[in-house]
Amino acid sequence: FDMAPRRKQETRRAAPRQIARDVPVEDEVDMYQEPIRRTVRPDNQLELTEAELKEEKTRVLTGDDPNIPKNISKYSFKEREYKRDPPGQSEHMAIQYSMEGCSLHEDSADYKEQDKERVKKAEEEAEARKAMEQESRDAGEEPGEGDTEESGKNQFNYSERAAQTFNNPLRERGVSTEPPPVITFGATLTQWEIYDFYMADYAAQIMKAKMHEEADKKGKKSGGFGSYEEPAPAASTGKEEDTVHSAKMENALKILERLVNQNAEDEIFNDFKYWEDASDQFREGEGSLLPLWRFSTDRTKRKQVTALSWNPQYPDLFAVGYGSYDFMRQGSGMICCFSLKNTSFPEYIFSTESGVMCLDFHPQHPSLLAVGCYDGTVMVYDVRNKGMRPIYSSSIKTGKHTDPVWQVSWQAEDLAKELNFFSISSDGRVANWIMSKNELKMEPVMFLKLVNNVKDDPEETSLSGLAGGCCFDFNKAESQEHLFIVGTEEGNIHACSKAYSGQYQGTYEGHHMAVYSIKWNPFHERVFISCSADWTVKIWDHTLSYPIMSFDLGNAVGDVCWSPYSSTVFAAVTSDGKVHVFDLAENKHEPLCEQKVVKRAKLTHVCFNERDFMVIVGDDRGGVNSLKLSPNLRKLHLPVNAEGVVEEGVDKFQVQKMKMEKLLQASDAKPTSS
Repeated sequence: FDMAPRRKQETRRAAPRQIARDVPVEDEVDMYQEPIRRTVRPDNQLELTEAELKEEKTRVLTGDDPNIPKNISKYSFKEREYKRDPPGQSEHMAIQYSMEGCSLHEDSADYKEQDKERVKKAEEEAEARKAMEQESRDAGEEPGEGDTEESGKNQFNYSERAAQTFNNPLRERGVSTEPPPVITFGATLTQWEIYDFYMADYAAQIMKAKMHEEADKKGKKSGGFGSYEEPAPAASTGKEEDTVHSAKMENALKILERLVNQNAEDEIFNDFKYWEDASDQFREGEGSLLPLWRFSTDRTKRKQVTALSWNPQYPDLFAVGYGSYDFMRQGSGMICCFSLKNTSFPEYIFSTESGVMCLDFHPQHPSLLAVGCYDGTVMVYDVRNKGMRPIYSSSIKTGKHTDPVWQVSWQAEDLAKELNFFSISSDGRVANWIMSKNELKMEPVMFLKLVNNVKDDPEETSLSGLAGGCCFDFNKAESQEHLFIVGTEEGNIHACSKAYSGQYQGTYEGHHMAVYSIKWNPFHERVFISCSADWTVKIWDHTLSYPIMSFDLGNAVGDVCWSPYSSTVFAAVTSDGKVHVFDLAENKHEPLCEQKVVKRAKLTHVCFNERDFMVIVGDDRGGVNSLKLSPNLRKLHLPVNAEGVVEEGVDKFQVQKMKMEKLLQASDAKPTSS
């Protein structure tokens, strides 16, 4: 507000009085004082710090109209409750131009025909009026005597009135705020400066290439068996690269594709991040699975999902192996790496000559992927390499399985820093594969001998051969890292040791058909779970030879998996397309969720995500479905105080271990007599 003019007027009026009173000149108001501006700031204005002002806010552009209400509820007489009425597709449409009504263009044929009829009708009325006037003249009447005024209003009780109303006063209000800070930057760029910059960059690239060459030479001179090293970035040559096909353009297009995909599936991404099933509060002991995305490609529709594995470093990335479990329908295999950031197309694709049966990511080197094939070959891929070939592959010279490889598993790096992984095959061998400098070496760890139940014939064991291995898993505990268990085609489970491979540490009998999957509990070192084609899922204590719990799911169980967040939660998939989720702390007899995911397809594998509460399941039609677990399926059962808040300083690992320990103590399972 400018208060200067008023002060000037008051000064002019008060000046004679001050002179009359002989006031000194220094006390007079300055006539040339500049106007004083005062910035009025509202009380509720938000005050932000410099860090908050510089923080970037990501926004997603959608085509929805923000002025359309989204919280309208309507009463449903069918369900007898208020239902939320979402806005329709047409409500978000903004009409720029619309022409409605019965108006016709004056140049159109219809308008010309109607105009001719109107003119013709007016001429006929004029001729009829002239004829009537002529008849009245012939009868001796005046032309205007018979005419009456036409009025469509009520002539008996009608009065024209006019009323004036008050107009609401208009008020104008203005607020002055501080403008945002603006920095003006200017620089002069010449052609020789650009040239000098490019030459300096080119010299730096040449120096980097020389340094890599010297490092490679030193590594070759040192000799010995080195470990796997991260591949160095390729130095650019002096040739000009095509901008359209450059790596920077590829990265930009990948980011753009992810943005378009997330905008197109905005509702599914919001459900994945924020949606929670509120009905779990009213149904104790039950849960549900929310379908999210289905990952598939045209090249894998006629293949079966034979393996699933999440990347240990990037929780949104997982690998899918494609092959066939049918002996008569074998063909080529494929490996696809999908990301939750781009659900429309895989990030990486690798093709194999034989069908892929299993795969596993390295826990320390997340780019290394071990693969086992139907023809007995094992390979190691580096997903960062653009080439389709593996960096390591087994052969007859270095060693090879003679039957399909059903599972591979990476091991922790040893003292020599040589990367190695284990594999199991139906040829009866458990092998260790060591990645040396130039080749993949095979070391047999154990031969799976058949267990003869008939004690009368001692020669039966020597004549029967080896048992076919289907699956295996290594103990996660540091004190028992040498211990691993093996599931066979005969239905037996054997406890083995890497330190002593001469015979089994123990045998667990309970399944009557092939054991498809076996997993150690991630929280308890004595508990493991197994599933079989005999329709059952069994939980074992490795100190006991009989199962402590058994669940009959009514169909062949393709895979079973423990959850990474709770010691009592596990999921299993069956051949009728259903996913079964159990929580033994809530119900020890029935699953909390039994949900059909696919129609006319068999589920083959299931895998939990390490970070988010979701699972992915694969089927025999080449598709992978992602499902989000409801709150009742992911309870942690942590101790809380009187206010219902989780106590601080609680060791979650020990809490989960004690939960499983209580189940073991409460279990009274006894071996059933056959």
